[in-house]
Amino acid sequence: MRIEHAKHQGRIVRDPGVLAGKPVIKGTRISVELVLAKLAANPDVQDLFIDYPRLTMEDVQACLEYAAALVAMGEGTRRPQPAAVSN
Repeated sequence: MRIEHAKHQGRIVRDPGVLAGKPVIKGTRISVELVLAKLAANPDVQDLFIDYPRLTMEDVQACLEYAAALVAMGEGTRRPQPAAVSN
């Protein structure tokens, strides 16, 4: 699935050779997933920047935009299929 959006286009990339193809901030091994998890645990971006000094506010915004685009496309709303009941 390809997501096109001006704010994250070119900043968030996927490469099978980097973190098994997870979306990362271009030029780093910092995944979108990591940034979102850190922000969920502590929304203070200054603490995030202390832990990851290469990050910029534009990188964080790109991660949020990328996640929002996935949810808008339905990726974040899929529910697991219920397990089959055996008698």
